[in-house]
Amino acid sequence: MPMTITEKILARHAGGDEVRPGQLIEAKVDVALANDVTAPIAIAEFEKLGVERVFDVDRVILVPDHFTPNKDIKSAQQTKMMRNFARRQGLTNYFEQGRVGIEHVLLPEQGLVLPGDLVVGADSHTCTYGALGAFATGVGSTDLAAAMATGKAWFKVPESIKLVYYGTPGPWVEGKDLILYTIGKLGVDGALYQAMEMTGEAIDRLPMYGRFTMANMVIEAGAKNGIIAPDDATLDYVRPRARRDYEILMSDADADYAYVMEIDVARVKPQVAFPPLPENSRDVETAVNAGIAVDQVVVGSCTNGRIEDLRQAARVMAGRKVAPYVRMIILPGTQEIFLQAMKEGLVETFVNAGAVFSTPTCGPCLGGHMGILAAGERAIATTNRNFVGRMGHPDSEVYLSNPAVAAASAVMGRIASPEELGLTPD
Repeated sequence: MPMTITEKILARHAGGDEVRPGQLIEAKVDVALANDVTAPIAIAEFEKLGVERVFDVDRVILVPDHFTPNKDIKSAQQTKMMRNFARRQGLTNYFEQGRVGIEHVLLPEQGLVLPGDLVVGADSHTCTYGALGAFATGVGSTDLAAAMATGKAWFKVPESIKLVYYGTPGPWVEGKDLILYTIGKLGVDGALYQAMEMTGEAIDRLPMYGRFTMANMVIEAGAKNGIIAPDDATLDYVRPRARRDYEILMSDADADYAYVMEIDVARVKPQVAFPPLPENSRDVETAVNAGIAVDQVVVGSCTNGRIEDLRQAARVMAGRKVAPYVRMIILPGTQEIFLQAMKEGLVETFVNAGAVFSTPTCGPCLGGHMGILAAGERAIATTNRNFVGRMGHPDSEVYLSNPAVAAASAVMGRIASPEELGLTPD
């Protein structure tokens, strides 16, 4: 019976030959992930189960990335709880501060998530790993506790929608723009509990960093998971990093989909998502014409914190200055990316421009620290959410964009396009 890639992964992990949308299954997990916000709850629930050991010390992964370095006593207590649990259990993948990165950038970089995997994480943006051809989805902390103990989780098999991207993108259009445009078409619940399978010639040409960005944000359309079938680009990324064997799976040509949507990427302009929802995505010219002043610019996060993202922003900032009374914060995804940015002179470019370069952390993305907004302040960010109060005070506003648009906005002091600075893409 023909199946989609999502259905094939779930079938294999459930120990069967096939699954169908709507079917309830129990499946083995390859990775169970938590961070410093969600792990303490999962650990407490795990201990209530009376189970002495996690199912696999190599596959339960704890990443303290949201409030690190610890911002206050409460966050210090939470990471202490994680640290002590990791020590007691002998976990091989607990990432201490100094070695930590933003979890959804760190795990692929470390070769801990691979094609064909089934991954559960107590974080909604666990769906990022679908860029590798894995089934990855966010779960609650109590569900994660059960997965940590048993190595299994219950799922309802999602139906799949197929998104076919074709054509050639225009200037300054990145993966972030494609996914914002898509969310704008679908709405924040347009793919509710569905698998968003992204394919087409434009995806084939999209570099891995852009694919990670797209998979990261499928949750903003309500999807259960997002997925891109592995190809040569995927394997070029995976082979030097993989720590174990993996399986390449593809959708059958005659697999069933709830529906198919085609998107001509030539029609997509750089996007800006207006508050308070990612679905409020509009062409950057709309924001430019509105003259929207900004107080803060954030480049980084699990959505756009990879080295290619920093290169794009640094290219815009080179020889320029952050506008007066504007704050610019750069958040690399991992320590490895931090070091690479230093080697390439990107850190110097940002600092000379008047930006702050941070250690890897989720920080302001969730209103955690390292860039909280006051009442009435406005930010443009390469993060993934712009809900009311997401980055600070409920009376603040967050606009979402790609790194080049964010950097141009830092220079102009208002939402701007790189083309306004006389720049052309590489």
